[in-house]
Amino acid sequence: MSTPEPLADGPPANASRTGVSTYFALAFAISWGGVAAIVGFDGFPGTAEDFRVLLPMVVVAMLAGPSVAGLAATALFLGKAGLHDLWRRCRKVRVGAPWYAVALLTAPLVVSGVLMGLSLTSHGFRPGLFTVSEPSSHLALGLVTGIVAGLFEELGWTGFAVPRLRLRYGVVVTGLIVGLAWGTWHLLVVWWGSTETSGSLSMAVYLPAMAFAFLVPYRVLMVWVYDRTDSLLLAMWMHASLTASVRIFDPVPISGWPIVVYNLVLGAALWILVMTVATVFPGAFNRSRG
Repeated sequence: MSTPEPLADGPPANASRTGVSTYFALAFAISWGGVAAIVGFDGFPGTAEDFRVLLPMVVVAMLAGPSVAGLAATALFLGKAGLHDLWRRCRKVRVGAPWYAVALLTAPLVVSGVLMGLSLTSHGFRPGLFTVSEPSSHLALGLVTGIVAGLFEELGWTGFAVPRLRLRYGVVVTGLIVGLAWGTWHLLVVWWGSTETSGSLSMAVYLPAMAFAFLVPYRVLMVWVYDRTDSLLLAMWMHASLTASVRIFDPVPISGWPIVVYNLVLGAALWILVMTVATVFPGAFNRSRG
């Protein structure tokens, strides 16, 4: 797979380095404010019943953050040219079959591979798809969840933040910045839903493992793929692939130290993949668009 020079951004250069902080602040305010309004400030962590009843509304609040903030920041800082370019990148489908393979297959192969390896040490790590009573509905729900998350979230993370940051930073630094923001954005809802999965673990151990272990290295890979294709649509599919994979393959049930170990091993596997890309494609992560 070739690594051509990064493609140029469409929006005006004089507006391209501004607005990322505004985007992050707005995305967090919408998502976290919405979640707090739905569950109440005294609703953390939530009960199993809270989780069952309120989850759909919480998901809507979370997805509204990056999507609304991404569109608003694009309109505010980049104007009509930025919105036209956003739409162009959403429609870009001709990027080559190898990039589709990377975007769609990385997550399921790594997630299932890690769990199959861990299952050799404990049956509790067997992929959920193979242990649930209704695998077809489990698979369908995972796919729908992934598509919805990828479509709405990437309007902001890749639609606005990544291209702006890439004008100043390389792929890895951009991936770290957006990956850490992405993980932090998940913290509130992970805390809210931790009752059934954290066990006796301290939140100081549980939350970082759940929010940062694998999201950060995966975001670095996402930035690399986007950098080479200029396709927001492909970024949406790559995000969808990760969300669907963890929803479909995550062991059911798993909690406490096992879930932390799983997340850490998954993160380590993805970091190894990042280093492999850097080795196989020298310089792939080092160029700046500035």
